[in-house]
Amino acid sequence: MDLKNAQKAVDNWIQEHGVRYFNELTNMAQLTEEVGEVARIIARRYGEQSEKESDKNKDLGEELADVVFVVLCLANQTGIDLQDAFDKKLDLKTKRDKDRHKNNQKLQ
Repeated sequence: MDLKNAQKAVDNWIQEHGVRYFNELTNMAQLTEEVGEVARIIARRYGEQSEKESDKNKDLGEELADVVFVVLCLANQTGIDLQDAFDKKLDLKTKRDKDRHKNNQKLQ
């Protein structure tokens, strides 16, 4: 599914099940919360912190999907065509960074 269709799917879900979008500030707070959950899993599962028993069954993919869902909500409610914005960003990064990482000795 491309981003344009993902935005439509989220909008359809909101219309059918969510009643309405939360306001932008609420969604921004929710995005921060979801990113925090991703950070917690990564820090404990892949970082140096020990993983709590209650965190061992948390699904990183599900938490990342929560982040994507809220980002799509924010794009919808602020009138952003995320597919267009992403395509432009990828093009910019490709032009700007085409040799940067290949020439970075730290990555060799």
